[in-house]
Amino acid sequence: MGENVEDYKLIFEKEGVYLHTNAKRSVQETSIPGFIRIVERAGQPALEWSPLEDEGRSAPAVLYSKKDGEGSEEDTNFDPGYEPDWAVISTVKKDREHAPVKDSGQWAFSLPLSELYSLRRARFSLGRNFMVLTSRGGHPLPPLHFHRGGTRELLRALHHYIILDQSPVDGRLFLVYPRDSSSADFGPSFDKLHILDDGSDIVTRFIHDPYATTFGGFSKVTNFFRAALRPPEAAVSRSAQDPGLTSQPDDEPGFELITCGVELGPRPQVTRGRPLVQWEEFLDSEGRLNDPEKVKDLVFRGGITPNLRKEVWKFLLGFYPWKSTSKEREEILRVKTDEYFRMKVQWKSVSEEQEMRNSLLRGYRSLIERDVNRTDRNNTFFSGNDNPGLTLLHDVLMTYCMYNFDLGYVQGMSDLLSPILFVTQNEVESFWCLTGFMDLVHQNFEESQEAMKQQLLQLSILLKALDPELCDFLDSQDSGSLCFCFRWLLIWFKREFSFEDILTLWEVLWTQLPCDNFHLLIACSILESQRGELIGSDHDFNTILKHINELTMKLDLQSVLLDAEAIYRQLVGCKDLPRQVKQVLGLCSPPSPAEESSDSQSSETERLLGQAEGGAASSHVPSYP
Repeated sequence: MGENVEDYKLIFEKEGVYLHTNAKRSVQETSIPGFIRIVERAGQPALEWSPLEDEGRSAPAVLYSKKDGEGSEEDTNFDPGYEPDWAVISTVKKDREHAPVKDSGQWAFSLPLSELYSLRRARFSLGRNFMVLTSRGGHPLPPLHFHRGGTRELLRALHHYIILDQSPVDGRLFLVYPRDSSSADFGPSFDKLHILDDGSDIVTRFIHDPYATTFGGFSKVTNFFRAALRPPEAAVSRSAQDPGLTSQPDDEPGFELITCGVELGPRPQVTRGRPLVQWEEFLDSEGRLNDPEKVKDLVFRGGITPNLRKEVWKFLLGFYPWKSTSKEREEILRVKTDEYFRMKVQWKSVSEEQEMRNSLLRGYRSLIERDVNRTDRNNTFFSGNDNPGLTLLHDVLMTYCMYNFDLGYVQGMSDLLSPILFVTQNEVESFWCLTGFMDLVHQNFEESQEAMKQQLLQLSILLKALDPELCDFLDSQDSGSLCFCFRWLLIWFKREFSFEDILTLWEVLWTQLPCDNFHLLIACSILESQRGELIGSDHDFNTILKHINELTMKLDLQSVLLDAEAIYRQLVGCKDLPRQVKQVLGLCSPPSPAEESSDSQSSETERLLGQAEGGAASSHVPSYP
C-alpha cells in the first residue's frame, strides 16, 4: 500500500458496508459497496472506508478538522440532499498528497478516531438504518449502511479506543470521548448502542435480505433481537441503586408479573379428520355455499385435497365472499382482473429514464429480482432458468407495490407468494390471494416491531400457563423473551416444514379456527415436544437456538396440529383461566384504558421482555387479574 508495514496494523475489517452518496440530482447509483476498517497507522487508530473496486490503492484521503494555527485552506464539496442529516461534506487538506481518485473512489475516507465527534443513527429510503459519523470540525461524513450487518462488531472494536455515550437531547446521537477520559464509567452506556445495531432493526434487515439474516445467520440475528428487547443494563442497575426512582410508564401496558402457573385440568385427546374432498355438495343451485362454517371446520381438521385448493383458497383468503353466487363471482373476477392489470400497467409503462428518477421503484425492482431468483427453486414450478413461474412471481410482486404504496415490497414476501402461485397457477388470482394473506401478517413486517414483540409476550403468557417449569427454564436462558421463536412467528413456520406441509398448515391457519392466535399454540406444541431435550440439559441460549433451528424439516405436522388443538381445549376447559390467557385466545376483549389499573402501566412488562444479564435469579412472566 506504499507505506511501512510496521507502521500499519489492521484491527477490524467488514465487507458489505454501503456508502450513500446522496447524489439526488444524479442518475448514477447512490449506494457504493465497500469495506469499513479500523487501522492503526504509526500507533494512531483511524476509521477508514474504501470502495470494493478501489482495493489496493494508496491510503484514502484523510478527513479532519483544521487546528488552530494551520494556515492551509480546506476544500469542501457539499450536497445537502433532502435533509440536513444527509449533508455530505468531504473535507480534504489541499496540501496532502494522496493517490488520485475518481468515480466511487472519490468517496473513500480515513478519519482519525481522535477526530471523531459523534455517531448518529439515521433513517433513509426503504426504511434502512444508516450510521452517520461526524468529525470534530462539525462535518458529517457520507452515511454508511451495513448491508450484511456488523455494526455491533464495529462498535465493540471502537470501544477499545473510545467511549460512546447517548446524548441527553437526541436519543439517536452518541457522543464520543477518549478512552482515557476521566469522566464516569460509561460501560453500561455502550449496551445502549443496540439501537444502532442491526438487531434493533431486525424487521428492516429481514425486508432487505431475509436469507442472510433470519434464514442464513439466524443465531446472530436472534441474539440481536434479544438485545433489542432487553432493557438497558444501566437502567436496571440505576433502579437497584436508587429504589426511590419513579418507574416510567411502560410502552406495552397490561402485563403484571407472577412466578407461578395455573392449575389446568387434563389435556383432552383430539383427532384429526380427513381432507376436504367434496366441494360441489356445499353449493346450492346458484353456486352459493350453504354452510361456510362447516367448510372451514373441515379444512381446520383435515386440510384440503390438492385438486380443490385452487378453488377453496380463494374463499379462505377473501378473493371471493363466502356467500357469493357463481354469477357474482364471475363479476368479481372480471372487476378484479381489470383492477389488477390497471395496476400492472402502472409499473410496466414506466420508462427507464423515469425509473432513474424514481429511486424507490428502482429499489423495489432490484430487491424483487434478487428475491425471485432464489425463492423455492427446488420446486418444479420455479426451477430452472427462464421459467414462466419466475416471471409470474416477479410481476405479481411488482404489482403489489402499486397496490400497497405504504408497505411496498418486503423482501421475503416472495416466500409468502410462492405457495399461493403454485396452487392457483394464475396471475390475477394469486395476486388477490396474496393481498388477503398480507392482511393477516403485514404487521409482522412493521418497522416498529411492536406486533412481533406482542406475539412473543403472548407466547410467554401461554407457555407459563401450560408449563411453568419449561417456561422458567427458557426464560432463564433467554431473559424471558422467547426470541428463538422469532422466525416461526414472523413467516408462519415457512422454513420449519416441507413445502407440502406448509400448504396444509397455512390453510388450517387461514380458517382462523379455533382462534386467531392458533399459530402461538402451534409454537407451544413444538416447544413442549422438545421439553425432554431441553430441561435437564446443559443448554445455554445459543445451544437452545441451535437445537430449535435444527428442527427444520424434522417436525411431524399432524402431531403438532393435534397437540396444538389439545392445548387449546385444555386451556378453554379451565374454569379459572387467567384473564390475559383468555385475551390471547380471543375468549374476552382486552380491558379498556379506564379499566386498566395504574399497576398495569408499570415497568413490569419491560422486566418480562428481558432482565439484564446477571439479573434476578427467578424468572417472571405476566400475572393475571
